[in-house]
Order: sequence, then structure tokens, then C-alpha cells
Amino acid sequence: MSRHPDAAVVGTGPNGLAAAVTLARAGLRVVLYEQADTIGGGLRTRSLFDSDIRHDTCSAVHPMAAASPFFTAFDLPSRGVRLLQPEIPYAHPLTGGRSVAAWRSLTRTAEQLGPDGPRWSRLMGPLVERSAAVVELLLSDLRHPPRDPVAALRLATRVLTHALPRSPFTTPEARALLAGVAAHAVGPLPSLASAAVAMLLGHTAHSTGWPLPEGGSDRIAQALAQDITAHGGEFVTGHRVRDLAELTGIPLVLLDVGPTEFLSLAGDRLPARYRRALTRYRYGPGAAKADFLVSGPIPWADPLTGRAGTVHLGGSAEAVTRQEREVAAGRPGAAPFTLVVDPAVTDPGRARGDRRPVWAYAHVPNGDTRDPVDLVRRRIEEYAPGFSDTVLASRGRAAADWQAYNPNYVGGDIAAGALTLKQSLARPTLQADPYRTPLPGVYLCSAATPPGPSVHGMCGHLAARTALRRHHGLRTAPPLSPPRPTP
Repeated sequence: MSRHPDAAVVGTGPNGLAAAVTLARAGLRVVLYEQADTIGGGLRTRSLFDSDIRHDTCSAVHPMAAASPFFTAFDLPSRGVRLLQPEIPYAHPLTGGRSVAAWRSLTRTAEQLGPDGPRWSRLMGPLVERSAAVVELLLSDLRHPPRDPVAALRLATRVLTHALPRSPFTTPEARALLAGVAAHAVGPLPSLASAAVAMLLGHTAHSTGWPLPEGGSDRIAQALAQDITAHGGEFVTGHRVRDLAELTGIPLVLLDVGPTEFLSLAGDRLPARYRRALTRYRYGPGAAKADFLVSGPIPWADPLTGRAGTVHLGGSAEAVTRQEREVAAGRPGAAPFTLVVDPAVTDPGRARGDRRPVWAYAHVPNGDTRDPVDLVRRRIEEYAPGFSDTVLASRGRAAADWQAYNPNYVGGDIAAGALTLKQSLARPTLQADPYRTPLPGVYLCSAATPPGPSVHGMCGHLAARTALRRHHGLRTAPPLSPPRPTP
């Protein structure tokens, strides 16, 4: 870097990258530090078993990359990132070889739900009509009045209704379809937080979709990195910042880290009261990941399941609720809720001949040490008899092992903090500006700040905007769209 940096970003997950894009677009010289040899955090893709076949290390499906205000302005498609849409965003197998599916079409989804079809349309339709406003509200800093009160009212009434134990749906298909998407909150069901997640993800299935980036999740990270370097940014990989003293002299420091890591970085610099508040931050259940190299498509009992981009394995709504409560209470089970993705269903280029990757997560107690390969394989086998016979190679990562990969994933909590009502509003602590810390020029921008987890970039973008406003007087966001070609 030709001159001293104006800002440093620690961590190159989607939020760290979004923060750096925003700062660099405002004219600041930015340096980013990453402990791994490659950037991306939850946006990494690599070959595990076969050099021709790439597996997504963390996230694989990206509803928020298609919906979030940051990525909408950044315009991934114009940067060569193709967001491929499955015809069925998610499916939920049930007993007896049958399944239920959330199609892109709201009408087609309702048609399969019998007497619950009109109820599903009344639940999701009004949110779809105001989708941009609903997403903007839930992906905000949660500190300002909504710009669209009608969207806020529609969302609030639905969250309150579906946070109650008694479901308004009468059919097992509709109840399971909603329970599966609510379980993305990775916590006890039902709750206000899980209902909000269900409304957000459930309605986007019928609006902006649940896409997969063609070629793998790292395509998103690469597009962000290219924009950063094009605006003078610099990356330092293979270096873990262990003390904020390393960044002395840099006016702005944005940390894509959680409370536990921030306490380690800051040492005794933090006021005692703020330190105590951070130590009260709570982490949620863990995720145990299994990657498979297989010799063909997953042999689902119901072929409809095989057309979905994401598959939720949990059985009935009652079974999903029971599993998630047990996991949240720290009790491991032999049949955890599991998410499965066969990327080649949506992106055929991810397969090579008969060989293809399979991606899966199981929800387990925080810090669970079990190797998830057999756990997940058996779970898939319940709904896809013969799956085990297609497995050529496999690799598991226990929940307890995630923290070594990413210090933000404490005990395998890939949400970087329990999704409760309290921690949604006080993330990581209760204060007017959730990104600002007591240290001058130091801001938090990880998923431990609002609006929380998922690949949306909004934590980083909003933290960077706060820093630019306070330190440079910039009250409007810099333009994020790619430059137009010169005629």
C-alpha cells in the first residue's frame, strides 16, 4: 500500500468484505487481515476429494444474496456472478415416501396443500407483495422506524401468530413446510425469532428465491474482493491479528469477529461494564457438517424431493419442534434436523460425469464432538434408501471443531450467537449504536451485530456506514454498483 491505511478490517467473511467495499468506495485506503490462507469465511469453496469437484466449505445456498439491500446495490449478476434458481427452493420429505415442496410459484405451492392452500397464500402473499420492504426491515440495524409501516404491520402480525405453540395450519404438509424453514433459526421452536426467520426465508422462496452461485459460494467472495482491490484495498492473508496493538495508528478498525474473540483482541482496554456485557453474550446450538462425494443424484424416495435446491430432513412439524428443543437444551439425538443440498441439481456444472458433491448440516448441541458423517448419512438414508451405496468419499466436521476453522463459530454456532428475541435487539449488547465499541475508532461488524447471521453483508455495510458518518461526516452510502462501461 503506497500510503498508510485509513482503515483496517479484521476478518474476510461476507460482513468483513462488505464493510471493506463500503469503506473503499468512500475513498478510504483499506487493508484486510485474514488468518486463513484464503479469504471468504463462510464463502469458501474448495476441492476435498476430487480436483474436478468443488465443495462449499460453509454456506451453499444464498437467499439473502439475492434479497439484501447491500447485494442488490452491489449487483452480483453485473459482476459475472450468476445466481442460479432452483424451481423448488426447498422441499420437506415426510413418512411413506411422500414430500411437500415450496415452489417459486406461490400459487403452485398452495395448490398442493389442500385446505391449507388458501392459508399459505394469505400468510406469504402479502409479504411477497412488499418483499423489498420486509427484507429491508429485518436486515436493518433494528434501531429505526420502518419506512413501510404496512409491511411492518403485515410482518408483525404473522410473526406473533406463528410464535405461538398452536399452528393455524391443519395439514401435516403445511405444518412441516413451515417448521422446516423456521428451524433455520437453530433454536427452540416456536419462538418470536424462529417465526421471524420463517417469514423472511419462507416468503423469499416465492419472491427473490433461494439461489446457488454458479460454480460455488466463493464466486461471491471473489466479486467482493475484486471490487475492494479495484478501489485500492489490500489483503493480508495467513495472518491472525491477536492484539489490537498491531493496528495502532490506523484511524478506523472494523472487526468481523464475535464477542469472545473481541475480548481476546482488546485485552484490558475495554471498560469493565462493557466487558461484563460481552461475557453475558450467549451462543446457540452447533452445526455438524458432512461433505460427500457421490456417484449419482441422491435417490430420494419421492422424485419431487430431488428437484429442490435445499432439502429439510426432520419429519413432521412435531418431530422438528421436539428435535430443536432437545438440541437447544444440550441433549444430543440420533435423528437431528438436517439440511441437505445437492448443488448439481441447480448447477449441473458442479458434477463431473456421474460424480457430484453433496453438502449437509445437522443441528447438534453446542460443542458436540461427534463425527457427523454417519449421523447425517443415516438421516439421508431414511428418506433416500440406497444413498449409502452412492458414497465414494466423505468428510465430517464436528460442531466442536468449527471454532478452530473460524473463531466466530463458538462451539459450532455458525450463527455467531443464539437467535433469541433479546439477542436480536441486544446484539452483542444493548446500546443505541450496536456497532460502536468503547474504543475510539473501533467497530464490530460481524454476525454478532444486527441484523445477525446469513450471507447478506448488512452487518458490515451498516457498521461501515456508521464509521463513515462519525469519522468522515458521510451521511449517505457510497454508490456500490459496478462502473458502467465507457461507450
